[in-house]
Amino acid sequence: MRATPRPPLLKRVPPGAWLAVTWLAVTIYPVIVYVALPPDNSVTYSYPRDGLDSPRAQALMALATLLALAGSVLVRRRPRTALILLIAATAGTTLAWRQTEIPWPQFLPVAVAVGFITALHPRRASLIAAALAVGTLACYLILRLLLWPAHGYPPEPFLTLPLVIGWLIGNTVHQARAHAEQLHSRATTHAITGERLRIARELHDMVAHSTGIIALQAGAARRVIDTQPSRARDALGEIETASREVLAGLRRTLGALREVDPGDATVWAEPAAAPGLADIDQLAAATAAAGVRVDVRWLGQRRPLPPEISLSAYRIVQEAVTNVVRHADTRACQVTVGWGEDQLSIEVADAGRGRGTAAGPGYGLLGMRERVSLLHGEFSAAPRPEGGFRVAARLPVPAPAR
Repeated sequence: MRATPRPPLLKRVPPGAWLAVTWLAVTIYPVIVYVALPPDNSVTYSYPRDGLDSPRAQALMALATLLALAGSVLVRRRPRTALILLIAATAGTTLAWRQTEIPWPQFLPVAVAVGFITALHPRRASLIAAALAVGTLACYLILRLLLWPAHGYPPEPFLTLPLVIGWLIGNTVHQARAHAEQLHSRATTHAITGERLRIARELHDMVAHSTGIIALQAGAARRVIDTQPSRARDALGEIETASREVLAGLRRTLGALREVDPGDATVWAEPAAAPGLADIDQLAAATAAAGVRVDVRWLGQRRPLPPEISLSAYRIVQEAVTNVVRHADTRACQVTVGWGEDQLSIEVADAGRGRGTAAGPGYGLLGMRERVSLLHGEFSAAPRPEGGFRVAARLPVPAPAR
C-alpha cells in the first residue's frame, strides 16, 4: 500500500528528457523553416538556406546535438559539466549556421538548464550555472563588438532575460521543495513522538495498575502465610491472575507493533482487544480483591462510545484507582461515570491521607492529562478540601456517537 499518491505523468518525466526535447525543438525548427519550406519574406533571422550543405556544417551540427544530449543526461548528476556541454552545443550550432550572433531560440535550452539546475541543486551550483551562462553571453558580446561593430544592436543583453526567468522559476521550485521537505520532516518527527508517548502511556497504564495489585497481594500473602494459609492462597491466586493479564496485554501491544505495515502511514494502532468502559466493573472487582473497595456509580443513559474515548476513559479510571491503591492510604474510593448530552464525565475521589500524587515525579497524572488533551477535553487533579484526592475529566463526545 502506497503511503503517498503517485505523481502525475508530466512530473515523472526526468529533467534531462525535457531538456533534450527543448534542444531538439529549437534545433529542428530553423531546418524546417529556412531549409525545407519554400522561401518566406517574414524570416527574422538570416539563416542561410545553404548553411548546412557543407560536410563541415553537418559535422558541427551532429557534434552539437551529441553534446546537448550528453548534457541533458548529466544535468541531474553533474550540473556544471552538463551546462558547459550545452553552451558548447549552442556555440557549435551557431557556427554551423554561420551566424555572427546567438539567436534566442538556440540559447533557450541553456536557460532551461539553468532553471533545472537551480531547482535540483544547492544555491552554489545554481549561481555557478548562472555565472557560466552570463559569461558566455558576455564573451559573444565582446567578440561581436570587436569583429563586427556595425552589425546593428547586439542581442546578447536581451538574452539575459530568459536566463533570469529560468533562474527565478528554478529558485521558486527549490524553495518550495525545501519547505515541503521541512514540513514533512516536522510532521514525521511529530508523529513519531506522538506514537512514542502513546505507547508509553498505554504500557504505563496497563502495567502500573496490575503491578500495584500484585504488590499489595504479595504483601498481604507474606503477612498471613503462617497464620491464615487460605487467605495467602487466595492472594497468590490474585497475583497469578494479575500477572497473566499483564502478560496478555504486553503480548497484544507487542503484536500490534510487529504487525505494522512499513508502507502504511500509521505507525501504531490500538490492540484489537483494548479495554473500555465496560471493563470498569471488572477493574473494581480486581482492586477490591487487593483490599481497596471501589464504588462505581453510573449516571445518565449509557450508550456506545468511539473506541478511543472508551479506552481513554478506562485508562483514566484505571490510573486514578492505581494511585489510590499506591498513595492514598485508604481502603475505599468512589468512581463516577456520567453521560451528558455531548460529553462524558469521569471522577475518581478518595478520602485517604496521601498527598503526593498531584506533583509527584511519576507519569500517571501526566499520561492522564495527555489523553484528555488529545481528545480536547478538560482535566483536573488536586487534593480535596475535606481530605483525600480527586481526579476529574470531561471528554467531548462527537456527534456520530450521540
